[in-house]
Formats: sequence, C-alpha cells, structure tokens
Amino acid sequence: MNILSIETACEHGSVALMHGGELLVRRIRGAANHSEAILRDLRELLAEADVAVAQLDAVAFGAGPGAFTGLRLACGVAQGIALGADLGIAVVNSLQALALQIDTARVFVATDARMGEVYHAAFARDADGMPALVGSVRCSAPLDVELPTGDWFAAGSAFQVWPEELGARHLGRLTGCRPEAVPRADEVARLAATAVTRGLLVPPERAAPLYVRDKVAMTTAERLARGGRA
Repeated sequence: MNILSIETACEHGSVALMHGGELLVRRIRGAANHSEAILRDLRELLAEADVAVAQLDAVAFGAGPGAFTGLRLACGVAQGIALGADLGIAVVNSLQALALQIDTARVFVATDARMGEVYHAAFARDADGMPALVGSVRCSAPLDVELPTGDWFAAGSAFQVWPEELGARHLGRLTGCRPEAVPRADEVARLAATAVTRGLLVPPERAAPLYVRDKVAMTTAERLARGGRA
C-alpha cells in the first residue's frame, strides 16, 4: 500500500510515505517553514521510493485540531495532490495520531490550543489495535478538563504548558505522561492505511480540517479577564 501523509497541526510538522510496508519520513522544524518545505519534502519522498503519484492508494493529512494555518495548509496540499491523481483522502484526527504513538490501552491526549485553552480527547484501543475515540474532541480551559472514568496514560503538549492544572490535578489517575509527544505524519499514514482498508476515504472536495473552535483570537476584554495583557 502506498500512502502519502502530511501533518502540520503544530509547530513540529512532518510528511511521510508508506511504501512496501515501510515508512519514509521528513521532519519540518518551525511552523514558518511548513509552507516552504512541504512540497519539496513530498517530492523527495516520492523520488526516494521511486513511486509516482499515480501509484498512490490515498493521500492523508492530520486534520487537527491544531493551528488553523497549519491545518489549512495540510488540507489544501492533500486536496491538490488527490484531485490531480483522482485519489481519495484519509482525513485523520491529529489527536488520534498522537495517541497511536503511546503503546497503552487507554490514552488521554491534550495539546496546547493557545488562548488559555487546550484541545483534548480520550482514546481506547479497538480490536485492530487502533486508538478509538471515547466521547468527543473538545476545547476547554485547563481547569475544565475532566478525565473519563478510570486510569489513563497522558500525552501531549498541554501537560507541559499546564502542569499544575492538568498533570498535578489528575495525578492519581495518570499511569504516565509524555508531554513532549506531538502529532506526526508517521501515525497519520498508519491510520490512513486502516481508513483505506475500511473504505473510509473521502473525495477531495469533501476533505476539511477539524477546527473544534471557531475563534482564532480573543478580544482585549477576554484577554484581561483571563489575566493576560491588553
């Protein structure tokens, strides 16, 4: 199976090519470099594996939640490639991709959403070993985040940005924590392979980011109310 994947939901972007059971990966450091590097790196991956776009089974992208600009970039590039080659797209939840990095049955993922909020979701492994969403993906203030019943392994940047509000407050129910973990194109490709097998690809015109929240900035009054500066 040949799958080209893109993940630019956070500052640490990446692209990957699943080919012949192996993954070729390129990391992109710094959000400002995403738009400049992504097409070049995708071309290099295809050339290295000697795979033509017409030989792909699908294109995949991390749909978020995450940085709005990064999500639109990944979606747009995936749509452009898929439209040109008449391919379906695997729209992958970036929090689910992060959860797939953690080799435990239950993972609670929380990433920094800026503006004093975090994106969060819980995942439990299904019969195929893939992380399945428990409940819904949400965007909340750190003190409003509640874990589902039971014990969970924690992962994501929010546990680094909000250690007291998240890590310390739920310490008795966390079996471990990886605050440095970020969504990667590697896992986006693996989840996309499952989507191909299950017939869950969407046509390019229907692919869209998962924003979760609509606002990209707070008003001055909202910043002051949260203790920020005008």
